[in-house]
Amino acid sequence: MRAIICTKYGSPDVLQLKDIAKPSPKDHEIQIKIHATTVTSGDCRVRGSNVPFLYWVPMRLFLGFRKPRNSVLGVELAGEVTAIGKEVKQFKLGDQVYAINGLSFGAHAQYICLSEEDPVALKPLNATYEEAAAIPFGGTTALYFLRKGNIKRGMKMLIYGASGAVGTAAVQLAKYFGAEVTGVCSTTNVEFSKSLGADHVIDYMKKDFTKTSQRYDLILDAVGKVSKGQCRHLLAPNGTYVTVEGQGIARVTAKDLILLKELMEAGEMQAVIDRRYALEQIQEAYRYVETGRKRGNVVITVKHEN
Repeated sequence: MRAIICTKYGSPDVLQLKDIAKPSPKDHEIQIKIHATTVTSGDCRVRGSNVPFLYWVPMRLFLGFRKPRNSVLGVELAGEVTAIGKEVKQFKLGDQVYAINGLSFGAHAQYICLSEEDPVALKPLNATYEEAAAIPFGGTTALYFLRKGNIKRGMKMLIYGASGAVGTAAVQLAKYFGAEVTGVCSTTNVEFSKSLGADHVIDYMKKDFTKTSQRYDLILDAVGKVSKGQCRHLLAPNGTYVTVEGQGIARVTAKDLILLKELMEAGEMQAVIDRRYALEQIQEAYRYVETGRKRGNVVITVKHEN
């Protein structure tokens, strides 16, 4: 099969398209023919080893010292089950699924094998493979932090970075949970954030969001760029601040993917795709994600000869 190999830590130039062995499923695994994956900010941080100094050594010890231990990056995918292990009970051949593989990576390839106990579920019926692939990372990360912040109906919530993969999912999920949502984003994304359900939007290019007199029950920094110190005075009594900074991949279960599937099928959530690239164009996709200007997700379409 064809896969993108991260040959060492560095710029997008270290990513190379190569032919490698197609994985075969073990007894409790399914083989998935990948039709779509994504490039996330997390993929970029791992490939470039762009982490705060204090995390540098632990990351290298965990992921690999000279290059990622799993040289095929990519954390989310959508595709078709093409082979199953003899002990698999939850899936069958031909099932259309989507999944998130976290720090195990492996999605920037034509095939992957996952345990049926991993975060993998049938994809939303009303989603294309590309749309389904754009849901797991942002959706499950947003779920994790909304739950960490004890999201409740009637809460006033501020989401900094409301136009990214996590932010666009957080806006939609916070509205589903009944919060009054204020999004913070750039001028070009103001109307878009409103279209996703944000009740109020602050354009950080025109106004310093920390100068508002509003107080919030929950503040989510969805891009890791504002500190609790900057936001402390914006919190209501007993208010909570949460941030994606330094958190790695959120803990995920298949139940999270099933919830996101149900919300998408019910029209409560939509996939947000900024750009699409072919697998062969993945260097270009990484470069675009690293500009920090993407809206939602950058999807990689994976072609097959048959």
